[in-house]
Amino acid sequence: MQIMRQFFKFFLASLTAIIVFSVIVFFVFIGFIGSLASSDKPSVRNNAVLYIDLSQPIKEQKVANPLSSFEPEDEFDLPGLFDVVRIIEHAKTDSAIKGIYLKCNNNSNGLATSDELRKALLSFKQSKKFIYAYGDVIPQRAYYVANVATKIYCNPKGGLDWKGFSIDYTFFKKALQKLEIEPQIFYAGKFKSATEPFREEQMTAANRLQTQVFLNEIYTHFLLTTAVARNTDTATLHQCANDNLIRTTADAVTYKLIDAAKYDDEVKDELKQKLGVDKYSKINFIQLAKYGEAVNYKKEKGSNKIAVVFAQGDIVDGKGDDDQIGGETFRNWFRKARLDKEVKAIVVRVNSGGGSALASETMWRELSLAREEKPVVISFGDYAASGGYYMSCMADSIFAQENTLTGSIGVFSVLPNMKNFFNNKLGITFDGVKTAQYADMMTIDRPLNDAEKRFLQNDVDSIYQTFLTRVSNGRKLNRVHVDSIAQGRVWTGAKGKELGLVDRIGGLQDAINCAARMAKLKDYRTKEFPEPESFLKQIFGNYTQNTRSNILQQELGSDGMEIYTSYKKIKQVVGASQARLPFEWRMNF
Repeated sequence: MQIMRQFFKFFLASLTAIIVFSVIVFFVFIGFIGSLASSDKPSVRNNAVLYIDLSQPIKEQKVANPLSSFEPEDEFDLPGLFDVVRIIEHAKTDSAIKGIYLKCNNNSNGLATSDELRKALLSFKQSKKFIYAYGDVIPQRAYYVANVATKIYCNPKGGLDWKGFSIDYTFFKKALQKLEIEPQIFYAGKFKSATEPFREEQMTAANRLQTQVFLNEIYTHFLLTTAVARNTDTATLHQCANDNLIRTTADAVTYKLIDAAKYDDEVKDELKQKLGVDKYSKINFIQLAKYGEAVNYKKEKGSNKIAVVFAQGDIVDGKGDDDQIGGETFRNWFRKARLDKEVKAIVVRVNSGGGSALASETMWRELSLAREEKPVVISFGDYAASGGYYMSCMADSIFAQENTLTGSIGVFSVLPNMKNFFNNKLGITFDGVKTAQYADMMTIDRPLNDAEKRFLQNDVDSIYQTFLTRVSNGRKLNRVHVDSIAQGRVWTGAKGKELGLVDRIGGLQDAINCAARMAKLKDYRTKEFPEPESFLKQIFGNYTQNTRSNILQQELGSDGMEIYTSYKKIKQVVGASQARLPFEWRMNF
């Protein structure tokens, strides 16, 4: 009987392995056949309207969908921001595209990304083609992009959020005290607020000052651009928010923030009239991703290349994953671009609040070597602060949007003392031997002594001084001046330009144009890094990761996901010197 049970056990295990292998082979085969079948570009029928859903997050680089070949017709690779801007620019002169429809129930994108998208739409409007925007409930984040539209409509029973901007911080000091966990903190820069959640119960005066200043600058920019777009004045717009005057869709109409209160069907009927089709016909909407697959929006030529490296996410040591900037991985890409003779210039798109100081130094070194041989131009996204600024400060030229958050030139390190937590909460104790006095200095099961604390603070101070030197030399600024605008303080891109941290206001295309001029190129192609991944990596790497993220998002919700993300970042900072933005804030706008 025992032998039979063993037989069936191994038989079933073998059968399961065969089934799993067969499924893998099936997916690979289907993908291969699908790629052959989809070699023809989708078509764009005349009288089309480009459909843009602002709730769809736009990453810096195209997000490949490995299953697009056998998913519904409108499922394509999601274009990155640079692609989106060029796609909209192409639509501007495409006679098949009559206008753009913006769905603005939400906006999943950051400030600078929204700014770049908004500027692309303003450029599109120069063609005299229409832009219609509609939402059931329009948040301010979506309205910032949508207010450029020819017509903005909102559900009569919905509304426009118009309450101003705010930033919330989460503090863990009391929670750590209850758990008997002591955060041993070392930092350089009085504005370096990334450690405040562990050492304070509320914002320090310095952090409150810097946050209020850059939030006011962002809000002022929002009011100014809205006033121009809607032909009103900033005083009225500010009063509407301050006195909470926009409580219904009708209020938004009264104060000229939107054009009319309409239901979805009424907006679609108006669009049909504008397109000259009868009420029973379908509007020829074409998704942004599908349109990008259908047309040649890149228009590149020549053998010379400009390398465009997309650096998005937290800066970490080692290789990192798809949502991180791994110092080793990106150093190798920078080196590959530097040593490629066909690459005449390098453009780096940085969208990062920072991270590992060592990884930032590693990338700074490789870009510095590259700059000795060819132009290096940096383009900042939503964030390019702390470690993100560290790796960039040596560039020939730096571009940012007005709303980019940058600076935060400072360093910190955290090492928790969890002895009492283990002893008193869990009943766990530790003991051991060592061969030197400081061999166990970085352990979390005992507190640091005074000498060890001095060592760690000295390390942080040393890295901060190196950071100042990198910025001073790279930006050709007096070191005393750099220290005065450093101290971990966060600045907007507009203010950064005034202070000398940024050279020009502009997007990625502006940075590429600058690199081409510096390299004296009339014709060129862009070579993107990270390079496209294999089909199998997309299936079993990115797709699995995205699926896991989507499940977490659904289970935890937006607030829960933010806490989970913060927890992951806390794990990253333990024991290592960090150059990063405060990771626990939530900007509400």
